[in-house]
Amino acid sequence: MKATNHIIIRDLFCIFQHKTTTMYKKAGLLLAMVLMAGKLFAQNNFSKVDEWLKTNTPQMGGRAVLVVYSKGKVVYTGAENDMSRRQKMVNRFVARRTGKEADNADLDADSRQPIASCSKWLSAALVMTFVDEGKLKLTDTVGKFLPALSKAGKGNITLAQCLSHTTAIKAPPLKESLADVKDNNTMDDAITDIAALPMEGTPGKVFHYSNVGLQIAGAILEKISGKSFEELFAERIAQPLNMSSTDFGHKKVALPAGGALSTANDYLKFMVMILNKGVTPNGKRILSEESIKQMHINRLTPDVKITYTPKEAGGIGYGFGEWVMDGGNISSPGLFGSYPVINNDKQYAAVLIAYYFKSDGRGERYKELNTLLADALK
Repeated sequence: MKATNHIIIRDLFCIFQHKTTTMYKKAGLLLAMVLMAGKLFAQNNFSKVDEWLKTNTPQMGGRAVLVVYSKGKVVYTGAENDMSRRQKMVNRFVARRTGKEADNADLDADSRQPIASCSKWLSAALVMTFVDEGKLKLTDTVGKFLPALSKAGKGNITLAQCLSHTTAIKAPPLKESLADVKDNNTMDDAITDIAALPMEGTPGKVFHYSNVGLQIAGAILEKISGKSFEELFAERIAQPLNMSSTDFGHKKVALPAGGALSTANDYLKFMVMILNKGVTPNGKRILSEESIKQMHINRLTPDVKITYTPKEAGGIGYGFGEWVMDGGNISSPGLFGSYPVINNDKQYAAVLIAYYFKSDGRGERYKELNTLLADALK
């Protein structure tokens, strides 16, 4: 690009030595080319993003892939794969504990990985499709659909509170919660377990980040539709968005808050729809603009007491299935290190897929990535 600019400038110099109308027209055209070429050269410089990915991947399990979308197209895809012997050993150990085969293959944009709490964003959007159709209201109380919760004194919790972790149900630690769901045979079993949990305040006035609210919302969807959560997600989100590698694992009981598997390319399709206010690039509407707006509203008002939030999320707001951050960023990070982010101010979306367990420094790492992406997409 720089060499091309030098050639054009040389031609301009020659032109201005021969002052004819034709030559002036040619000069104008060449000058426009210089300006355009310079603009293109200055835009989308991802060298610092490349450096960030290379520097941070060793702390992110030794494998990571990042895809960025802006102005109607993917503008960056980068991957780093250099797992240490220890990281490979940890992966094998975890695989044995879960009865699976270890996956130490290089990651790319089509590598399918568990995405943990990135699932929350998908599930909240699925619930909002029912709100758009008038089959549910955000003000609906859960006891209307799930009598077990009414019997346990939890029937007055609203759907909106389920989507924003403000049910005031005191959820157990994550590891225990996941074990409980694994032991369930039906969604009703999961709701029975939730009904037995204690309360820690008034619904709407307590924020406790957990799996509970979205599990309740998922059970409600199954009750009113007569279909499984997995089927509903496929029909209303995955298939319309051509997310052929994304599902909730086809378990006996779906975990709406953390059970999905996806790829960077697949998850990006969902994010582009959110970025485009509910519409796919080919014009198909998945969610209404009002639903997108409701998802983005920070529900952590000053009168809401925070009883539990992930360490790296301190001081960040929360909407429906997504964290609401400064600078126009919204996100739904996963326990295993995957990080999707949309910037509504600068109109871009990016998704980082990784798989690791040590969360030290994640919050700062993500903030640095946000800054680098914003700079690259000026």
